[in-house]
Amino acid sequence: MPALWPSSSLPDWRKALAAYDAVIARQDVAKLAARDAWYHTELPAAIAARRPRHVTHAELVQLTEWKMSRGKWRARNLVLVKGNPAPAVKAATAAGLALVPHPTAPIAKIAELEGVGPATASAVLAAAEPALYPFFDELVAAQIPGVGEVAFTLGYYARYAAQIRERAAKLGGKWTPVMVEQALWAHAGGKAGR
Repeated sequence: MPALWPSSSLPDWRKALAAYDAVIARQDVAKLAARDAWYHTELPAAIAARRPRHVTHAELVQLTEWKMSRGKWRARNLVLVKGNPAPAVKAATAAGLALVPHPTAPIAKIAELEGVGPATASAVLAAAEPALYPFFDELVAAQIPGVGEVAFTLGYYARYAAQIRERAAKLGGKWTPVMVEQALWAHAGGKAGR
């Protein structure tokens, strides 16, 4: 299958995005489909309804489980995420969301929580601000030429996100960075290219 990233064909990108749910289902990972539906529908609405916008401790745990179900399970990170005090989660995520639209400051603020790196922090921001922040996924990053070898650092996320934002702008219409990320992930067949 030819690479999607170099394609400027809107039908190719639409086809890849349309396959996202089917690729999620093919991953054969317990609870992934339900977690993915929650992450893309319920969580954004819950965040948007709060003042100040923030993520609760339970939501951060569930978001981390979604991220790990879709990619690589890191039990130690999940233990660390669960160990964060609920007030600290609310404070860090509220402070991070208050820094939007800065390209990296919100990621850095949320990543101050235990067990939360740029990828998990980006999941919070992608749920709250899909028009600005893509989820940081290793499988997606590996498809983008010129950003270098995948590294879970703030600098790498900045390059990754800039490329995805630029692609969303080129695709035009209602394309968001989150949609571009989902299309690339689905095109690759999900984790391990299933």
